[in-house]
Amino acid sequence: MTEIALAFECDGDSLVGIVHKPDAPRQRGVLFVVGGGPQYRAGGARQLTLWSRRLCAAGFPAFRFDYRGMGDAQGEFVGFERIDNDIRAAIDRFFEAVPEMTEVVLWGECDASSAILFYAHRDVRVKGLVLLNPWVRTQAGEAKTILRFYYLQRIMQPSFWKKVFGLRFNPFASLWSAWKLMRMTRTPKPSSVQTAGQTLGAPISREGSLPERLLQGLTRFAGPVMLVLSGRDLIAREFDEVVSADVAWQEQFRVKPVTRYDHPSADHTFSSAEERDQVVGWGLEWLRGW
Repeated sequence: MTEIALAFECDGDSLVGIVHKPDAPRQRGVLFVVGGGPQYRAGGARQLTLWSRRLCAAGFPAFRFDYRGMGDAQGEFVGFERIDNDIRAAIDRFFEAVPEMTEVVLWGECDASSAILFYAHRDVRVKGLVLLNPWVRTQAGEAKTILRFYYLQRIMQPSFWKKVFGLRFNPFASLWSAWKLMRMTRTPKPSSVQTAGQTLGAPISREGSLPERLLQGLTRFAGPVMLVLSGRDLIAREFDEVVSADVAWQEQFRVKPVTRYDHPSADHTFSSAEERDQVVGWGLEWLRGW
C-alpha cells in the first residue's frame, strides 16, 4: 500500500491530491470530495485520511484532493455548485495513477454530497455515490427544521425550565424568533422533475430551488447510492423533511438502488472515532455488495 502526492491541472490552476494505492488494487476506486465549505483534503479531524487508509487496506484505491480555492490548490473558491471541472480533473488523474481501475464511486459529506449529485450523471466512469448528510438547505426548509427539531426539543429539556423559573428567559424575544421562522416556512408546491428530452451528461439547470436541482441529479443517475444520516444533525433532519414532503423524491428512493444507514447518536461530521469507524464499515460493506 502506497500514498502518493499528486499535482494536476484544472482550467489552468494547479490542484493537489493524495492517492492511496493498494498493492493489488480492485477495479472500483473511491474519490472523496471535500465538503463543509473551504476545507482541505484531510477532512475534519483527518476523517478523509483515515477513511482512505481503511478503504485502501481493503483493496479499494482512494483519492482525496483539494479543489480550487481550498487547501494547497490554486484558484478561487467558487462554491460547491461550480466544481464539476475540478471533479472531472480529479477523476482523470485518479485513473492515470491507478490504471487497474475501471470505475469510480464518488463520496461526499454535506455540500460535497450535493456537488456530486450535480456531477455524477455527466460521467460514465462514475458508477456509485456515497451521500453523507446531504445539503438541501433552503430558507423555508431550515425554518421548518428548527421549529420542529430544535424548539420542540428545547421545551422538553430541564435546563430550559430552569432558565424560565430563574427569570433568565426572555419570552418576547423567543416568540418573535419563532414567529419569524413560521413566516419563512411558506414553501412552493413539491417539485415535479421532468426527464423527457434531457440529454445524459448535460449540466443541471441553475433554475429552481436547491432540492429541485439535486432531485434532477439523482433522477439522471442510474447507479447505486449509499445514504447515511446522522441523528444529531439538523441538516440530516432537513433532508428527511424534503424527502417526506415530496412525492418525486419518494419515487426516486423507491425505484433507485438506495441503501440507507441511520446513525442515531452521530453529529453532522461523524466526529467521534466510533462514528467514523461505523460509517467506513458501512461503506466497505456496501462497496463489496455490488
